[in-house]
Order: sequence, then C-alpha cells, then structure tokens
Amino acid sequence: MAFLQLENLTKRYGEFSAVDGLSLGVERGEFVSLLGPSGCGKTTTLQMIAGFVEPTGGRIVLGGRDISGLAPEKRGMGVVFQSYALFAHMTVADNVGFGLEMRKVPRAERVRRIRDTLAMVRLDGLEKRLPRELSGGQRQRVAIARALVIEPQVLLLDEPMSNLDAKLREEMHIELRAIQRQLGITTILVTHDQVEAMTMSDRIAVMHGGRIVQIAAPFDAYEHPESPFASTFLGRTNALAGKVIGRHARCCIVQLGSQVAHIPHGEREFGDTVHVYVRPEKLRFASETEDGLAGRVRTRLFLGNHWMLEIDSALGPFRMSQPNIGMPPPLEGEAVKIAWSDSDLHMLRAEAQHV
Repeated sequence: MAFLQLENLTKRYGEFSAVDGLSLGVERGEFVSLLGPSGCGKTTTLQMIAGFVEPTGGRIVLGGRDISGLAPEKRGMGVVFQSYALFAHMTVADNVGFGLEMRKVPRAERVRRIRDTLAMVRLDGLEKRLPRELSGGQRQRVAIARALVIEPQVLLLDEPMSNLDAKLREEMHIELRAIQRQLGITTILVTHDQVEAMTMSDRIAVMHGGRIVQIAAPFDAYEHPESPFASTFLGRTNALAGKVIGRHARCCIVQLGSQVAHIPHGEREFGDTVHVYVRPEKLRFASETEDGLAGRVRTRLFLGNHWMLEIDSALGPFRMSQPNIGMPPPLEGEAVKIAWSDSDLHMLRAEAQHV
C-alpha cells in the first residue's frame, strides 16, 4: 500500500458530487499535483485529506492507519493556503512557531526549529518583522516555513503561488521543489496552472468532474494524454476530426479532410470517427517543394522566446508555436503550408469526448 492512500473518496452536497469515488496512492517522498479547472474537486479533495471537510464516503489511510475520523491537528499534515493565512499582529518568528507552541514544544526546541526553518526558506534575519513589512514572496515563505516547522508527514499546498507575479512564481517553483527534495517530504499540490504542475511534480493527477481522468509523470501526461479533456487542458493542442480508413502494421490510416495520416499505435477499427490531436510546437512550415496543408496566417504574436501563430486552413484554425531563432515567421495575411510528423499525432475515439 502507498504511504498515503485515498480509497473511493467521495464528497456530496445534496445531489451534487464534488468528489466522485476518487482513489489515489501517493508514495513516501513523492510530489503529486492535483491539476484541473475550478469546480473539478481538487480543493475539496485536499480539504478532506487535511481534515477540514468530512468525506461522504471512502477513507484516507496514512502510513497504514485510517485517519478519516481524526481532527486536523492529529493528522500530521502541514498546510499552506492560497491566502497564506498569516497572523497580522505576530512577527515572522511567532507566525512560524505558532504550531509548535500549540503542540507545547519546549521553548529551546521551538527557537532552534524556527531558526533552522527560516534559514531553509532564506528568511533568516527577518524574524522580528510583521507580515505587512514583507514582500509577497517573503510572506509565502513564512507560510511554507510555518507548515514545515512542525515536521509534518505530508505537506499540502492549496494554490500557494497564485498571488505572485510570473517571475517570482517561476523562482518559487524551483525553490519549493528543492526544499521538498531536500526534506523528502510527501507533498500534494492543488493547482489550475499546468506549468506549475509540470515544473514541480513527480506525477500529475488531472481532475475533471470530481474524478481523476489521468495520472502520470509530467512528460507522459503531456505527450500521451488519455482523454480529450486531458489533451486540451494540459497545454495547448489542435483538435481535428477524422475517420479511420484503413490499417497498416501498427498504424491507423486516418482521413483528415484532404490529408491522410498514418498514426502509430492506433487501436481503432475501420470507419471509426476519431479525434486527432497535435501540439502547436509539433507543427512546422513546409518548404515550397514539400507537401503540406495550405493556410494563411491570421494572427502572429511575439512572446520573447517563441512566436505563437494562428493559421486558417481548410481543416479549421491551427495554433502553431515557433521558437525564436532570430528570424520572424511569416507575416499576418501571408499564405503558408504547414506540416507535421505523423508520429506526433495522438488519436482518441470521438465518443471519449465526454470523459
């Protein structure tokens, strides 16, 4: 059994199921992200693990012990909230040490653990400041230190970086991941930010409608989505309607408008209607002598390290991402041909659209 085991966890409010029979195993020291849009059940799941919300059904097992009925303070969880929830009238040191004081840890031990934890999050020297005297990033570090100082068995993070600007958020991704690895602490992050989940996680659990629709390592979840929802939510993608017109070896031959694609590992039957997905970065411009899909650039956006283009074609609009190599791509209104490698196409049955 995994270190933290969620077994058929369910939470209903009347006839509405916020979480619907969710099962998940998290190994000791693993970093798992619950990723999904608002209303998918990820925060409710975290709150049930923490003990703030009582499950309607199922159980939560930690280290082989059922903790479903325990009060939050008896579960061995450290929690970092989206709002940080710092005490405005307390100093940094007092905020960090609050949990230790509630647990009646001796003063000398409290002082040592507060000092060591503040050093870990690079806040040493700021012990006497109040939260209002700190930057957003520093306040977040105080919240993380407060959760870590009690030496929890599991660290729960509820969208802790949503209030930070983009540059600081990126820095905190690296910093928090380094701390998590250093301590080897089992961590669950709730986020709607795909980049955050992919940057920090050992595995990503993609949630939709109160259920996990896919759980995998970030690379596998991105490159091999198992449902249309996972494909479209975890990064940008282009979706094309197609029909299976034949099979060859391990490939399906799929008609995509005027284009024919040989999609590897497609276990589909002749005549099946399918959805075919291709990521924007997998597309390229075809040369003049090469076959390709004719189109016209509608929009061209410069994003620093890459360009994002929207291209109209007979198969519908395509989003295309091109790295910035020092030369701009075709202008808006310019005719182009786009091409892809069939090995970069991913295919799912059309009826799976409702998964």
